[in-house]
Amino acid sequence: MLSGVTVQQLQIFLMIARAGSLSAAARRLQMTPAAVSLALRQLEQQLGLPLLQRTTRRQALTPAGERLLAQGQPALGALQQAFDEVQALGDTPCGRVSITLPRFVYRWLLQPCYAEFCARYPQIVLEIHVHDGTVDLLSEGIDVGIRFEDLLDEEVVARPLTEPLLEALFASPAYLARYGEPTTPDELAQHRQVQYRFQTSRQLAPLLLQWQGRLQGQALTPALIVNDTDALIDAVKQDLGVGHLLLLAVEAELASGTLQPVMVANWRQVSPLYLYYLKESQKACRVRVLVEFLLEKARERGA
Repeated sequence: MLSGVTVQQLQIFLMIARAGSLSAAARRLQMTPAAVSLALRQLEQQLGLPLLQRTTRRQALTPAGERLLAQGQPALGALQQAFDEVQALGDTPCGRVSITLPRFVYRWLLQPCYAEFCARYPQIVLEIHVHDGTVDLLSEGIDVGIRFEDLLDEEVVARPLTEPLLEALFASPAYLARYGEPTTPDELAQHRQVQYRFQTSRQLAPLLLQWQGRLQGQALTPALIVNDTDALIDAVKQDLGVGHLLLLAVEAELASGTLQPVMVANWRQVSPLYLYYLKESQKACRVRVLVEFLLEKARERGA
């Protein structure tokens, strides 16, 4: 029979397998590496089989570890679903609900309203993961995410959070005063750019503009490369070059005049943002109320 200790050890093992190392699992679980290692050893002792092959350079799952990962993950998911369905019978939403979203979406949508959510549902513990890379909800154990449609898979329910978005080109007033404001692709090519590198693919974000009825790529000399949208905005504010991000990410700066739009007529349109979650998650009251709350707030912001 499974004990409470064994279930916890199984959760720790699954996190080790997903995170790729004991130290990474310890960071995600907010435990010490020693405690994670002890839990793994105790689980292996109970099973009488090693679950990981460890060397000084890497770790890999043993056949027993692969079998436990394949069967243990859905089993724990089913157990969590059972608890969620029982909790949903109550009148008050409760439990822990987690969300992953890019930094610019956090600033635009969640930062202004998460305190209201916590006040409206005091028995729910909201866990926020701000991460610009692609996140797999099942493997990371997260309930809800916000991403673009092309980053979603068929295993999730996706609900549009915004209309199609614009990708803005911008610079600081001081930079434009010094180097001039470009109005054509040839003029833009003479400028330096603060570039963004995607965290998951490691590719640089392409700069594409609408020009004479078609999309045209622009190659600018890099002034700085970052993998964080706040860092990109900060660098452009410090007059290092032009930047491009979704308009949502820089609306406040453009409205205040801290940044100035460039070549507005040539900005390209991109897909909407989607709020997504696993199909079975919608049965959980804590997930449903977060989803509906965020859709409500997006509508209020005119998205």
